[in-house]
Amino acid sequence: MYKLCSLSFETTNDYNTNLQTLLTLIKQTPNNSLVVAPEVCLTGFDYEMWDEVLTFVPHAINEIKEISHKKIVILTVIEKRGDEVFNFAKVFHNGEVVYERAKAKLFRFGGEQNYFSEGASEEVKIIEIDGMRIGILICFELRFKELWIKLEGADIIAVPSYWGVLRTEHFKSLTQALAIVNQCFVVASDSLNEDCTKMSGIINPSGEVIRNGNKACLELDYNKKEIALMRRYMDVGIDG
Repeated sequence: MYKLCSLSFETTNDYNTNLQTLLTLIKQTPNNSLVVAPEVCLTGFDYEMWDEVLTFVPHAINEIKEISHKKIVILTVIEKRGDEVFNFAKVFHNGEVVYERAKAKLFRFGGEQNYFSEGASEEVKIIEIDGMRIGILICFELRFKELWIKLEGADIIAVPSYWGVLRTEHFKSLTQALAIVNQCFVVASDSLNEDCTKMSGIINPSGEVIRNGNKACLELDYNKKEIALMRRYMDVGIDG
């Protein structure tokens, strides 16, 4: 049985410290864990140190690959492709990056469009690992109902986020509603930075919520039967 793990920690100005925090937390999770970390948790949106960010990330990716054996690790990193920079969601599993896509909905209130190119909404899709159907919504993408529809039928939706504290109730409500509407598990991870919600958590298919609070890593057993039971009990036409 898999464990669902939602991480919550502060991203500092020291990229290597952030990486070591992430690696330590991942190592502490049991084998057969699905681990979700906050959006750009390794560097933050450090626009003033852009070259350093882009140089650091490839090294970090190799480190995460090394500890992803018998685990699924989901987070986002900043990478340059050609002349463009993207915020990539990446899924690590058994020493490899098995899936990636660029953030499709940039947070224009925060000026992300000035630094990133936008990914394609068509790339938002369900992937399957170890029999689990997994989808990803990156932070601001959580607000777009057409993306919820694309992930209908997922068993687990990961939501790596750097969500503003002023909209804490929105984050709590949307992550819970996503689990209820799609009748699936939602593993949401938000930063512990002062300007963020600190409301990482896991929601089950019936909408029951547990939040990290003071825990750096929150764990919940994954049980596919809960999904099937909820979809059969409250049949809204979702297969699986």
